[in-house]
Amino acid sequence: MIAYTVVAEFDDAELLKQWLDWLKNGHLADVCASGATDAEAIALDSVSSGGRTVYRGEARYHFATREDFAAYERHHAPRLRAEGLRRFPTERGVRYRRAVAEVVAAVSASGVRRQSPAG
Repeated sequence: MIAYTVVAEFDDAELLKQWLDWLKNGHLADVCASGATDAEAIALDSVSSGGRTVYRGEARYHFATREDFAAYERHHAPRLRAEGLRRFPTERGVRYRRAVAEVVAAVSASGVRRQSPAG
């Protein structure tokens, strides 16, 4: 399983709220319709940096395989990323970081375990 994470940092709490609303009201579902198995919108705790408050949010997605993620990146990500950048451009003080990782194990409270073949 592949985990894909986008962290966005904002100088404005209201802009973070708008970004999270956009994720909840369509973008997460659009990514799932484009190959992700599930998606989450996360409001991270704010942090102080250089005497100012940084507001942070995270979008988390899972893809069944690296090939599914590659297909998403090839066929759907350019359009979906462009939409996000059009709504929340870096010129508005938004900073983005992306990470791709392999999930090697996962455990839930019910004891359900998922493990990748490599794990």
